[in-house]
Order: sequence, then structure tokens, then C-alpha cells
Amino acid sequence: MYRDNSLVPSEAIRLLALGLLADAPKSYAEVAGEVRHFTGRMVGPSLELLASPLELLKVEGLVEPVDSSGENDDLRITESGQSELQRLLAANLRPQVTDVNKLIIALKMRFLHNLSLEQQLEQTDLLVEIFERELARLTDLRGHTPANGGELPAWLELEIGATQARLTWFEDLRDRLPAA
Repeated sequence: MYRDNSLVPSEAIRLLALGLLADAPKSYAEVAGEVRHFTGRMVGPSLELLASPLELLKVEGLVEPVDSSGENDDLRITESGQSELQRLLAANLRPQVTDVNKLIIALKMRFLHNLSLEQQLEQTDLLVEIFERELARLTDLRGHTPANGGELPAWLELEIGATQARLTWFEDLRDRLPAA
């Protein structure tokens, strides 16, 4: 993790693999394929997001084979893996919305159900704050952009509209969650 308790890219991959296995046991190949597919669709091909081997999750005791007979290559998450999943899901986000942050937000939404209701509300509040700050940053930039700023004013309106829509969506999500 970074000093601000936000995830480094490899931890996003770790979160995805553990979350997939928390849903149901899967083979190594299934997890690797789903990790590649999800990250490839969210942020495109990225050297920064090359999946660390699932074998490392085994060595660390976060996942284990479903059975020891060797007949079934399915993996499942362990109790330690569940704890790690909780820790990764509760991580902060970096202030600006980057491609990696979008991936982490998508992962938080995909596996939000793995958190307690109180933790779900905390994460939703965190996301609301992120988009409030993003909206304030873009609005400030718009206020300091000259009218003859080329296409920047129009692009800023597009970004402000998208950020406002995301903020509204997360506020609505927060309101949909039952009170803790």
C-alpha cells in the first residue's frame, strides 16, 4: 500500500483474485482468465497491472486447494484470505480519478457485499468524498480557464458532467444502503 493507505496496482489484482475466490472456488486458469479479462476491459493492457502469480497467494496461505487429492485443481479462499480481502476492500483511494482508481472503484463495487454494512457505508462515504473533491477541482479549473481557451472549456464541461453524475450515483448508493 501507498503511505495514504491506498492500493498499489498489484494489490488491486490481489483484491480481484481474492474476491473472485470469495464468491466461489475456481481453478487457477479460471481466476487468471477472469483477472485478465476484467483488468483488460477496465484499463486496457497495462504492464503496471500484470497479475502477480496466484501461486504467491497459495504460499502466503490466502488461498488453498479445495481438496488435497490432486484430482480437483479448484482453489478457495482461506480465513487469512478473507481477512486480506477485507483489508484491501477497506483501503483508501487516491484523490484523483485515474485509470487505476477506476479499476479499484469497480472492484470495490464488485465485492462491496463482502464488507459489513458499516464498512459498506464507510466505503460509499469515501467515494462520495473523492467525487466531491474531483468536482471541486474541475470546477475551480473551469473558473480559471479563459473563454478563448480552445476546446478546454467544452472538455471541462464534459468532465464536470461525468463527475457530477458519478457523485450523484454514489450519493444514491449511500441512500440505498440500510442504516447501520
